[in-house]
Amino acid sequence: MLKKYRRWNMAFPLLLVFLGACNTDQKVVLFNGGNLDNWIVYTEDPETDPSQLFRAEDGVIRVAGTPSGYLRTRESYGDYELHLEWRWTGEPVNSGVLLHLQGEEMIWPNSIECQLKHRQAGDVVLIGEGAGITVGDSVYLVEPEQSRFVVIPRTEESSENPPGQWNSYDIRSLDGNLEVRVNGVLQNRGSGMTLREGKIALQSEGAPMEFRNIFLVRLSN
Repeated sequence: MLKKYRRWNMAFPLLLVFLGACNTDQKVVLFNGGNLDNWIVYTEDPETDPSQLFRAEDGVIRVAGTPSGYLRTRESYGDYELHLEWRWTGEPVNSGVLLHLQGEEMIWPNSIECQLKHRQAGDVVLIGEGAGITVGDSVYLVEPEQSRFVVIPRTEESSENPPGQWNSYDIRSLDGNLEVRVNGVLQNRGSGMTLREGKIALQSEGAPMEFRNIFLVRLSN
């Protein structure tokens, strides 16, 4: 049976604890609210003006949704706590947060995705050969003879807010371990990630949406 919870009294206190624990020397602001200087746009349509697909405006990143593509960091990161917020500005469809991008730039790069598809936020998707993680007693790995994608469902019922309202993702990656929280609810946890460092990306995949408050805190043992 799925566990019950009260969303309103979980996410906010957790975020306060997360922010309060931040060491300012280790905090990296990925989006400054004013421009996308720290990011690079990749799109499947070379004719698309990148500024029409992703643009910074009024303190948020506005995502057109079509054509498909992603906005990725210029730098690579490993061992961190990542915080970001998102909301749908139209009919909710699909998107994702891609962790630890590897290799060639393509529309579905080798990475580990924290899903943002509507009502499925908290799922983890392995993308590309060699992407793997252990969840519970199960080992998940994308092998050559398999599809390019392996989906690991979240463990709780959806903790997303209704379309139009802001949601939070808090993602912890440390020593190959992964924890994924949506609005304060732990939705997925795994160990033994095969991809432990790389760039971070936000997808454009079907519908307009917005991101804000994107930062990470570097972690060390």
